[in-house]
Amino acid sequence: MRWDAFLKEVQDRGEYGTQLEAERAARTVLALLGAHLVGEVRAELAARLPETFAVILLNPLKAAEPLPADRFVRATAAWIEGATEQTATWDVSAVLSVVADAAGTDLTRRILLQLPVGYDLLFGHPQPT
Repeated sequence: MRWDAFLKEVQDRGEYGTQLEAERAARTVLALLGAHLVGEVRAELAARLPETFAVILLNPLKAAEPLPADRFVRATAAWIEGATEQTATWDVSAVLSVVADAAGTDLTRRILLQLPVGYDLLFGHPQPT
């Protein structure tokens, strides 16, 4: 997916006033996501993202352990100035739903297998319980 198309989708889904807001959310969420994905799955996802975002995904923030979805949202809020858990949930969902579209169904399923329960909703792909 191209840079402009990716950011336009994030901006539309996140209802951001500017592309800069969408980019800030995307950079933060992808840096945190990269810390939770490993191996071939992370590499495949990076190959489907714009180059700048692929680099962010492949050089992630360090995570000691996989964060449950609610803690992932709180971590996102901590990295975005002025964000609350509610706005961070919006940011995460806007970015991860575009990531899911770029990844496609099979790769998104494999991504979700590497993440703790609860991320399916953030990706916009609810899984049956």
